[in-house]
Amino acid sequence: MSQLSLAGKVALVTGAAKRVGRSVALRLASEGADVIVNYRGSRDEAEEVAAQITAMGRRAAAIQGDVAKRAEVGALLVAIERDFGRLDILVNNAGMFFPAKFEELTEEQWDTILDVNLKSQFLCSQLAARLLRQSGSGRIINFASLGGLLAWPSYTHYCVSKAGVIMLTRCLARALAPEITVNAVAPGTISFPGDAPELAEDFIRRAPLGRTGGPEDIEDAVVFLARSPFVTGQVIVVDGGRTLT
Repeated sequence: MSQLSLAGKVALVTGAAKRVGRSVALRLASEGADVIVNYRGSRDEAEEVAAQITAMGRRAAAIQGDVAKRAEVGALLVAIERDFGRLDILVNNAGMFFPAKFEELTEEQWDTILDVNLKSQFLCSQLAARLLRQSGSGRIINFASLGGLLAWPSYTHYCVSKAGVIMLTRCLARALAPEITVNAVAPGTISFPGDAPELAEDFIRRAPLGRTGGPEDIEDAVVFLARSPFVTGQVIVVDGGRTLT
């Protein structure tokens, strides 16, 4: 894939201070995009990511905002339009993951996971649509999960939220066409330095490729979708074949 394939584009990555969000933000910058690094509480990490992007010669800003709240999403987009003048790519990455036995799952836990994982993507997509249309080649890339495709009883709330992301993606692909493409990436287990190896043992045993993915596997999928003008309404599953077993 050629370098600077996204030159002149402006991207917003939600939850971009750590892990996959961080790696995607840095990769988009390496492809030539200016990047808004959204975060909720990890200010120091977000500012470090923005500084790394600036060091590449791209424009960047670390902007705080709880993307599960309409007013804060609105303020985030006002700042983007004021400071960057456009928005071409929205990566809805912000998410949350924790187990809870179904019989013990509380209403508060249910609401929290649905807000962070699904409502945030609805709000960001809805409020960003105007700027993305103006771009002439708007892209929305949602983060789903294998949990949206497989049934994990200890993660019912999470699975439902990610299944919702998949259907939201399909509906938005029709609602926002032809000006904006909307797709999703569904990662399998992605390993980062320092992760406990035992957390991935079951995934490795079940995945035909016999390993976990790395952040570059997700980055590649996001960049492909950010560049492609003729793919919409799709879910790219990046899981080493785990869903085949």
